[in-house]
Amino acid sequence: MKTIVLTIDPNEPSAEAIAEAARVLRAGGLVAFPTETVYGLGANALDVSAVLRIFGAKGRPANNPLIVHVADSAAARNLATDWPDSAARLAARFWPGPLTLVLRRCDTVPDVVTASGPTVAVRVPAHPVAQALVRAAGVPIAAPSANRSTQLSPTRAEHVLHSLDGRIDLLLDGGPTTGGLESTVLDLTATPPRLLRPGLVGIAELESLLGPLTRAMPVGQALQPDRPQPLPSPGLLPRHYAPHTPLECVETANTERILTLQREGQRIGWVTFDVAGDTPSGVVRRVLPANSAGYAAHLYAVLHELDALGLDRIIVVLPPDTDDWLAVRDRLRRAATD
Repeated sequence: MKTIVLTIDPNEPSAEAIAEAARVLRAGGLVAFPTETVYGLGANALDVSAVLRIFGAKGRPANNPLIVHVADSAAARNLATDWPDSAARLAARFWPGPLTLVLRRCDTVPDVVTASGPTVAVRVPAHPVAQALVRAAGVPIAAPSANRSTQLSPTRAEHVLHSLDGRIDLLLDGGPTTGGLESTVLDLTATPPRLLRPGLVGIAELESLLGPLTRAMPVGQALQPDRPQPLPSPGLLPRHYAPHTPLECVETANTERILTLQREGQRIGWVTFDVAGDTPSGVVRRVLPANSAGYAAHLYAVLHELDALGLDRIIVVLPPDTDDWLAVRDRLRRAATD
């Protein structure tokens, strides 16, 4: 298969390109497209054969459910048997946007989308290309990140091609995504609601609307992909969002660990969020913004860049252990899990 790439304006997407992508989706094809988080890999969520192609292209475990993207809250309600008041309030506040709600599914949602579980994850994307595509397709779009399973999520079209070229039908190249991390996933079938995956919508924002939340199990205690029971949400595998190059997290920017590895002959990439301090000779250093939103927007792009350099190890200085950095620390911890 040859993957067709159509360049599209991220703010004013071409009607012709959107129409072609919608046609491919309705015909059972796979389309990668930009969202405000990362690039998604879309299929018609109501077409079992098309959704199975997502799992095949990504090498994704069958017990890892997919997020379904819809045009508005009315379309989301059509996929759920229950629409609690909390869902209505969250949708009014955060949709369109990077918040995914887990609700009790209706029978029209195929088992393959939900990993045969009792719930469905839905969100309304805010990116103009994603919005235009969902509306033009006229069907809900199941769309995980457009990369091979457990690997780095793509924030640029070239990241998608590096991972999936020849495995998917069409790629809409809308330039770099702005958010840089995946959506927040909130389980509304639990009482109180349960944060399954931290993301671009912060926990403080959610709790200001809903009150205290519970949180999902920490890294290393999530369900394993070889177990038959369905995962309650994407993003819970212990190893996820990982470059090919081994990644190691450290709490401080002390260079002692780097120097030790260099003495062993290793080539090192170093990611910090502080410009202070000297860079050891021969180390490839990248400095990310010291605010959580800026850091998140650039993290995966920097890791993709370092991963392409043939290094032996990437050392990442962890940001502060505070709620505003929760999503970033979650992704880094999973990327560093062997």
